[in-house]
Amino acid sequence: MFAPLQNDTFLRACLRQATSHTPVWLMRQAGRYLPEYKATRAKAGSFMGLATNTDYATEVTLQPLERFALDAAILFSDILTVPDAMGLGLSFQLGEGPKFATPVRDEAAVNRLEVPDMAKLRYVFDAVTSIRKALGGRVPLIGFSGSPWTLACYMVEGAGSSDYRLVKTMLYQRPDLMHRMLAINADAVALYLNTQIEAGAQAVMIFDSWGGVLADAAFRTFSLAYTARVLAQLKREHGGVKIPRLVFTKGGGQWLEAMKQLDCEVLGLDWTVNLAKARALVGENGPNAKALQGNLDPNVLFAGPAQIEAEVAAVLGSFGAPHTDPTQAGPTQIFNLGHGISQFTPPESVEVLVNAVHALSRSARQQPG
Repeated sequence: MFAPLQNDTFLRACLRQATSHTPVWLMRQAGRYLPEYKATRAKAGSFMGLATNTDYATEVTLQPLERFALDAAILFSDILTVPDAMGLGLSFQLGEGPKFATPVRDEAAVNRLEVPDMAKLRYVFDAVTSIRKALGGRVPLIGFSGSPWTLACYMVEGAGSSDYRLVKTMLYQRPDLMHRMLAINADAVALYLNTQIEAGAQAVMIFDSWGGVLADAAFRTFSLAYTARVLAQLKREHGGVKIPRLVFTKGGGQWLEAMKQLDCEVLGLDWTVNLAKARALVGENGPNAKALQGNLDPNVLFAGPAQIEAEVAAVLGSFGAPHTDPTQAGPTQIFNLGHGISQFTPPESVEVLVNAVHALSRSARQQPG
């Protein structure tokens, strides 16, 4: 059904296998920093018009790959499609973030929640299959979802938040309701990601964008535990091919030791984490070792080419010597930003970044000894 994969560097790095260079892709790489994306969005009329149209979603997913030598594509969609399918009424206003028409703020609202019929998300799965075909085996396709906790934040707040007052009030005042919501979210996310895998996704990523806003014990109880519940249900392989599972918690660096126990292949890191320390903690060999993804500050891309190249070198150097032994697994890095790319980023800066990652990481593998 799909063309053979020509560049499997990203997947190999996810599985901690030696690669000829450090693979690179960027969170939100298909997006508002590209003029061609803005043109397509204008044709679509709205963000959801873009995301729910198979042809448009395919077009914008491939746009950055036409410009840059990226090692993976990521499905163009939104982390909030699952609660939208639960009937909460997702909308996007130009210049504003997502909003839900019907937030979940009391017991009755929580009791109405259930794992949605995946037929309501058919547009996502159709896009996955369409993108995978359009890629023609160039690079792997990553599917994704928001984490159970991150979805709950938006579901209770009704939009983004600066203080998470409403969702944290429910967490502390009615933990029973929060646990009920998170359990439904986790089972919905697992089914959603498995259906993406069946549609053609070759890796899946859980974005725990707001895990870092929680207190220590609350993170473990209300975020980490439900991410683990998702992972426990995910397909490990499809069609005889392994499907790597990636987890990214923004602000999650302090919990790396706990996150090492997660049943996944890759942990994403934001720019506050020291890569050498992370590698020593979770990236070296052992039964729970993880590949590491990250962690350049996105604002580096507003500097000049020489500074971008220097910061790329610093991130690669911080991770340390690349794994080069093809006979066994070892520490691997997937280069990425520490969060999503800014809409104001000059596209030419991305080209400098991608080329620098490839050139410098290839050079490091050719050093004697």
